[in-house]
Amino acid sequence: MAQERGKVYTIILQRETDPEFEGYYNASVPALPGCFSYESTREEPLGNIKEAIELYLEDLEASGERIPGQRAQTPDVAV
Repeated sequence: MAQERGKVYTIILQRETDPEFEGYYNASVPALPGCFSYESTREEPLGNIKEAIELYLEDLEASGERIPGQRAQTPDVAV
């Protein structure tokens, strides 16, 4: 999870499924559509996503839009 401006956002980290980009990772923030980071190692998108969140929220503030909070819970399920 990433925390910004007193809010906590869940980050989804997924390995790229396109064979052309094998080994790459995508980090996205479900509560902030279009907020993502895409890098060649697992650590890079996790490091970059906080900056992506900050910029996303700055754009919302600049345009007078509401800053969204976490929209959904992401519980773990054991099978």
